[in-house]
Amino acid sequence: MADDSVGGAAKDARIRLLGAGHRDPGARMDAELLARHALGWDRVTWLTRAQLAASPEFLHAYRGLVDRRARHEPIAYITGTREFYGREFLVSPAVLIPRPETEFLVDVVLQRLPVGRPARVVDACTGSGIVAVTVAAERPGLHLEATDISTTALDVARRNATLHGVGDRVTWLAGDLLLPTAGRFDVITANPPYVAQRDAPGLSPQVRDFEPSVALFGGTLGLDLVTRLLAQAAERLTPEGWLAMEFGDGQEERVVPAAIAAGFRVIQVVPDLQGIARVLVADLP
Repeated sequence: MADDSVGGAAKDARIRLLGAGHRDPGARMDAELLARHALGWDRVTWLTRAQLAASPEFLHAYRGLVDRRARHEPIAYITGTREFYGREFLVSPAVLIPRPETEFLVDVVLQRLPVGRPARVVDACTGSGIVAVTVAAERPGLHLEATDISTTALDVARRNATLHGVGDRVTWLAGDLLLPTAGRFDVITANPPYVAQRDAPGLSPQVRDFEPSVALFGGTLGLDLVTRLLAQAAERLTPEGWLAMEFGDGQEERVVPAAIAAGFRVIQVVPDLQGIARVLVADLP
């Protein structure tokens, strides 16, 4: 007997995703998440109502979502949101999808920037604004600046700032790295594009084919923007200022010497949960 429930539709969607090259448990989880997105249900509602009959309207909308996922479009672009640091952020194909690794960058900034301490802060390569908005939300007394070369990315960032109640405390500036800003900063944060262009063929389709190249790739070795940012930041920090910057897996042996060559003193290199060197913290000697 055919299962005409919404749960049955999710089982069919899982099979569709498996046939398109997805694997479990991801296929099963994605099928449920997309069903809940189409229905506007949370996880608890799903568990209690998944046996309800699937309406024709739901099935039509759901099949469209599943088709998009079968083509390896990222879930975050389909649903329009991604969780970061305990908050839901809006995302679109104009911005890089927030990664858990970037939470380590935020951790560093918050640990070194106590509540109530005044500071002039700028976040370069802000993308969807996750770092700037999170720091503003966690440190209510601060006003931040944030830059990105993509004006469409800044549109998403502004919406996220409004969503989380910090729209009046972040100034968004369009341009390359720190060039749109003026003066010196106490704190410079950045998650610049650092994927090596030569690694593009080995990326998963949902990254390579859907996420914006301008936010992913940093030249042949992935360090073009990293080194340019280090050079700019060394000239733009206050005497007591510091830099916190994310970088990629395996890049520590190049990033640390580049920071020293730019005039920085490396304070620490912070690993992520897998033990991979992920965040550079540096100041001026």
